[in-house]
Amino acid sequence: MGLIWSLIVGAIIGVIAGAITGKGSSMGWIANIIAGLVGSALGQALLGHWGPSLAGMALVPSIIGAIILVLIVSFFLGRSK
Repeated sequence: MGLIWSLIVGAIIGVIAGAITGKGSSMGWIANIIAGLVGSALGQALLGHWGPSLAGMALVPSIIGAIILVLIVSFFLGRSK
């Protein structure tokens, strides 16, 4: 059940990051989950583990990390078009 919970929380983090950046509508659910999970790891590595936590992910650093990830990926994918 822990893996499923992590995927759900990762998807929510990815959706929030996509909504904040305005890039969420172009991302699918799998991309949202990946952005949430990778962004969570990135944010916690850069900013640490503080604030409220769900499924072992500190929410504030995770959302900030996911926003950074979405912006970087959309920048590079936008340049290639």
